[in-house]
Amino acid sequence: MNELFRKRIGFPEHEKLTFEALDNLLEKTATTIPFENLSILSNQIRAITKESLIDKILVKNEGGLCYQLNPLLYLFLVENGFNAALVRGVVYNEATKDWSKTGRTHVVILLQYEDQTHLVDTRFGGNLPLKPVPLNGETISSINGEFRVKALESDHGDHIFEMKLKYKDTDWKIGYAFNTKRPLKSLYELNEVQGIIVEHNESRFNKIRLITKLKCDGSVTLTDTSFTQWIDGKMTKEQIDNDTFKELAKQHFGLQER
Repeated sequence: MNELFRKRIGFPEHEKLTFEALDNLLEKTATTIPFENLSILSNQIRAITKESLIDKILVKNEGGLCYQLNPLLYLFLVENGFNAALVRGVVYNEATKDWSKTGRTHVVILLQYEDQTHLVDTRFGGNLPLKPVPLNGETISSINGEFRVKALESDHGDHIFEMKLKYKDTDWKIGYAFNTKRPLKSLYELNEVQGIIVEHNESRFNKIRLITKLKCDGSVTLTDTSFTQWIDGKMTKEQIDNDTFKELAKQHFGLQER
């Protein structure tokens, strides 16, 4: 797995993975592996195991959603000697000012380093900090914007993740809440998350195809009906048909129709 993950994202095979190297690792992961739901829309659902995640993302070179990509990164970090755990979060909808009806379906990594806990998230759509974010309220800046985690007791957890995306946000927005006291006991729990994402009426990922990936100068997002590019803060959006979807999925994300 260690060799396959490094090869997939272009990280040196024999370089020791230090905490200081995580910025580079997270940026390479975000710009290489797409966030996508094609397997859900094509009804190709597999139980979540270490072996199935490796096969899907590292062997078949597909992407995935947070409950697939963050657990894969977690396994890679643990294999490289880091002290980490997975936790589930509840996403906040800024438009409706309400918490997601799907509940605790966002999966993220908590990493311990030098007596400090850090949030590591490589898949929250394109809203990625690209760096470990300490749980002490400190603001972390990257090419993608500003990010912070604050302690806040609520019905949804004991911390919230906030973001101010470059070119898009002028004020801080809540991304999600999570509970540091409820780590996943095993990968098996991810199958409950997957079941909700696949079946729940309020799930954003069981209705239309979605693929998105960060780039060094912005991002690209593809859906059934549109192709959106952000380049140096400028957005272009075009309407597309199914044939164009297939072409763009292959051209920009390396994905074949399933």
